[in-house]
Amino acid sequence: MTETVLDTVLGLYNYWVVIFLMMTGFYIVIARGNLIKKVIGLNIFQASVFLFYITVGKVSGGTAPITAEGLEVYSNPLPSVLILTAIVVGVATTSVALSLVVRIREAYETIEEDEIYAQDEAR
Repeated sequence: MTETVLDTVLGLYNYWVVIFLMMTGFYIVIARGNLIKKVIGLNIFQASVFLFYITVGKVSGGTAPITAEGLEVYSNPLPSVLILTAIVVGVATTSVALSLVVRIREAYETIEEDEIYAQDEAR
């Protein structure tokens, strides 16, 4: 019985990786005051969502959804298409976030969240 529980836990390897990446990204966003580190944390979180969608979309023994004789089990192509689109949007969002960090650096001479709040309070 112990082997079946261990096989079940190890069989969910992708989900454990997703949970680890998601919690790591979430922790970085919450715990760090550096704006660039926050952007990196968001990217790690986003990568975990990509991995989750890809894992959910895979069907064991499934083939590409092309009708052919003898093929009965197909994998859903929609998660892969959504992830490709999300990657493009993620790169664009990251570039906008980093450009905002550059503008914040020019305006406040820092990218530390606490120092920015302190300067705003002083004004």
